[in-house]
Amino acid sequence: MVTRLWLVRPFESDIAVAVSRAEALVSDGRGFQKGGHCVFPYRLSLLSAAIASSVVFVSAPVHAETILGALAKAYENNASLNSARAGVRVTNETVPIAKSGWRPTIGAAGALSHERRPGGELQAGQFGVSIQQSLFDGFQTSNNVNAAEARVRASRQSLTNTEQDILFNAAAAYMDVIRDRQIAVFRERNLDFLGEQVRAANSRFEVGEGTRTDVAQADASRASAIALLAAARAQAQVSAANYRQLVGEDPNSLSAARPLANLLPGGIDAAYTIAASQHPAILATQHLVDAADFVVKAAEGALLPTVTAEAGVSASYTDSNLPGVAGIVPGYSDTTAASVGINLTVPIYQGGRASGQVRLSKEELGQARIEVDVTRDLVRQAVTSAWTQYVAAIEATTANRQLVSAAQLALNGVTEERNVGQRTTLDVLNAQADVIAAQINQASAERDVVVASYAILSATGRLTASNLGLGVTLHRPEEHYDAVKNKWHGTRTPDGR
Repeated sequence: MVTRLWLVRPFESDIAVAVSRAEALVSDGRGFQKGGHCVFPYRLSLLSAAIASSVVFVSAPVHAETILGALAKAYENNASLNSARAGVRVTNETVPIAKSGWRPTIGAAGALSHERRPGGELQAGQFGVSIQQSLFDGFQTSNNVNAAEARVRASRQSLTNTEQDILFNAAAAYMDVIRDRQIAVFRERNLDFLGEQVRAANSRFEVGEGTRTDVAQADASRASAIALLAAARAQAQVSAANYRQLVGEDPNSLSAARPLANLLPGGIDAAYTIAASQHPAILATQHLVDAADFVVKAAEGALLPTVTAEAGVSASYTDSNLPGVAGIVPGYSDTTAASVGINLTVPIYQGGRASGQVRLSKEELGQARIEVDVTRDLVRQAVTSAWTQYVAAIEATTANRQLVSAAQLALNGVTEERNVGQRTTLDVLNAQADVIAAQINQASAERDVVVASYAILSATGRLTASNLGLGVTLHRPEEHYDAVKNKWHGTRTPDGR
């Protein structure tokens, strides 16, 4: 395996990043792979030295996945996101459908008949072509087109919102994998430590320096550690499965991630302002208000007169060999006719259907306007939640880093005091439990800092592939729209289906 040294900054937490790299350590006599997890049989004193250090060097694969690399794969491969893109293409097709109300309709009709009678036969045929063109339909078509175009704009904003959700979920899944793998390694180290305590308790008991209670307590702690390790490994597998569902591939070696501090607003008030003006969920509901307004106008157009122009050409013929039949001339005859006309239709009473549709559309418009306020409130709540979690996670990271160091020093001291008879085995086990709890809390806090930074970007509407600088080809829904918006005919989609 090709390896290189990684310089870990103190912000990332020495122990957390060291553990996140642990799975990739090359076997060098200190660590070895077992059951998909890295096991460290060396004594805990070496770990305490690593914790106390402000800079830690660990060996890691050159081609470890980064969080932005994972987000790029999610942007390209996520099935839910591709489904949302397909939904936008579906909405695009409603525009040429609405525009069809401006265009003529052309139809052809024909009929053939053959009649056999005593003494002869009668054969007749009729064919015609007609064309209709709406001249005025109460502005229904124009309003339907405007409504369809507004829905297209809303669908694009909804797609952007879906992209943000997928990218955020992928980032959270990435950090969940790192955190849960760290916890599994902590649990393995804890089990190894407790195994040594069991052996030490037995040795002291055999020489009369300990009690059977010490041995029982050590055994109980070790049994509990086995159960906790199994649960940690299971949770790591669950997180890996969630990562695969979002990103499209299994998580292998993942690099430590940092929060997006340089992309965040200057404060929570600035975040509110940005979200109110830029968040795609709010913009989508505003476009839906426009669409509902045009639907009202289209419904009102059904109460207005309509004017339609019509033109047609028809031809008919008869071929008979029935002499003497009244009204039929023996032999062949044909006629050709053409017609042009304008039809005016004035609705007087339609059973209340049209007026009911107007009222329904107005109520839908009112609901759409309320949805804008609902969405604004949800976005503001999301900004508040993400920002406060970010601040709290930063503070928790700092506090837990100090807690890990203090708990480790306390464990070392209690262990030495136990060795000289001033402490019991139970004191050592409790101190070890404090160390493990502090390490797990630190891993969770570091995960929360990164995830909360992505949540802030998502809540403000800035968690996009372009803002993150993902190495992907950006999806452009307007390309499909431009290809279909003025189509007059054809059943093939722009991609050839």
